[in-house]
Amino acid sequence: MEQATEVIHAGPAAIRHVLLDALALPEWNEAFLAIDGPAEAEPGSSYALRVRPGFAGELQYTVVEPDRIEISWQVPGFREVGTWTIGPDSRVTHTFEQSGPLATVLRPAYRNIATIRLARLANRVRQFSHAA
Repeated sequence: MEQATEVIHAGPAAIRHVLLDALALPEWNEAFLAIDGPAEAEPGSSYALRVRPGFAGELQYTVVEPDRIEISWQVPGFREVGTWTIGPDSRVTHTFEQSGPLATVLRPAYRNIATIRLARLANRVRQFSHAA
């Protein structure tokens, strides 16, 4: 399991907005090439997913709560379950676990990815906050 925590200087609502904008995930998560599905993410929302280097799979929101969002996604040979926990102080913890034969091969490449994802989330939240 990988985990990192960062304070994102924005309110929890802005952080949730970015995390729940599934169709825009490829704009700040470079593993995702394209996502197609409903505009509004809810528990059970399912999306067609294409990831680098072109694998097709599925992404699903499994938990959507005020302080916790869980997303699972899978492609052949790889599955990830990621959790984003948002504290009232805008402290965000990202945890993820991967499984499958492809995950075993890619494990070294995923070191520090939780920290990188949090930095990208923070940047995306800043972009969203300035545009709003």
